[in-house]
Amino acid sequence: MALGTATVPYELRFDSGRICLDLLATTHPEERFDSVEVLCAWIVGAGLVPPGTSLAHADASWLVGFRELRGQVGQLVRGAAAGVTARTRPSYDIALGRVNETALVAPPAPRAVRGEDGSLVRELDRPPECAALLGAIARDTVELLTDPVARAGLRQCEGDNCPIVYVDSSRGRRRRWCSSEVCGNRERVARHRRRAALARA
Repeated sequence: MALGTATVPYELRFDSGRICLDLLATTHPEERFDSVEVLCAWIVGAGLVPPGTSLAHADASWLVGFRELRGQVGQLVRGAAAGVTARTRPSYDIALGRVNETALVAPPAPRAVRGEDGSLVRELDRPPECAALLGAIARDTVELLTDPVARAGLRQCEGDNCPIVYVDSSRGRRRRWCSSEVCGNRERVARHRRRAALARA
């Protein structure tokens, strides 16, 4: 699978600390899942399948499935971060039911095989089905939302207009940005410009 310019690593984000949160990041700053090619690059980059796994059978229905799950996960994660429960928002309960249903599907089965150098490497038992990949993400969502420590670490990036949610596992829970290299760097540049403007004034 040849990767287009839309799939270069810096545009596909994998720094939130959870696969389900990395899925949410695919809407920022614009829709990333605009082709099956980009979706397949994300699936590999997120570690849902080992590198080299054939995804030639993926089609447009996969885009629909991943986008739908992303919307449901977003509702639950942002609801959890804001303290929203099913009692206060019925749509939360609907999203929860759909994620739970998706999580019933077993993720792709891995196996250990000998690589070219003789060491053991991971590959899948067979080409993964879309439902199995969605099941893996849904299970990650369930684990995140039912783990009090991980749930307490949910943060929204403090960068300007950045909606990315991540798990803050830093020492002292002082992480402010989804990425120090992206939003953190923008904040440092903006701070420098403000200081320079004040100095000129």
